[in-house]
Amino acid sequence: MNKAETEYPVESGGTFFKGIFIGGLLGAAAALLFAPKPGREMRSDLSDKLSIATDKTKEVAGAVTDKTKTLATTVSEKATDLAGTVSAKASDIFTTVSDSKQQIAATLSETGKKIGETVSEASKDVAGDVKDASKDVSNEAKEASKDIADEAKDAKEEVKSSYKSTY
Repeated sequence: MNKAETEYPVESGGTFFKGIFIGGLLGAAAALLFAPKPGREMRSDLSDKLSIATDKTKEVAGAVTDKTKTLATTVSEKATDLAGTVSAKASDIFTTVSDSKQQIAATLSETGKKIGETVSEASKDVAGDVKDASKDVSNEAKEASKDIADEAKDAKEEVKSSYKSTY
């Protein structure tokens, strides 16, 4: 036995039962204070929360649908613009080739000596135009791709932030 036990001996089991009785009263009071709501109220609360969650889900789905439609429209417009640019460059190349062909024909009829020089110049012009047109189309395609990627990223971030702010 330690010193405290020898100085203050337990006289009877009464203090133990008093402690159990007081603890039981405190537990009953806590149970009454923190008791859950009745079944009807709980079902009503759960139904309300489910309704709110459903509404928020519909809002997010609507926002995603709108952003998707906007993005699809943007992609379509960019593709149409790119197709127009390619068509215009092809027309320019055709015109350049046609002009070069006429120059070659005129040169052939004038002199046989300048045939080699004229063909060389025309092919260089055509090659340069093709190279320039190819670079232009490539640059526009890259820009369109970047624009689309940026818009998709912005739409994704907006949907994420919309989703996070609702929950």
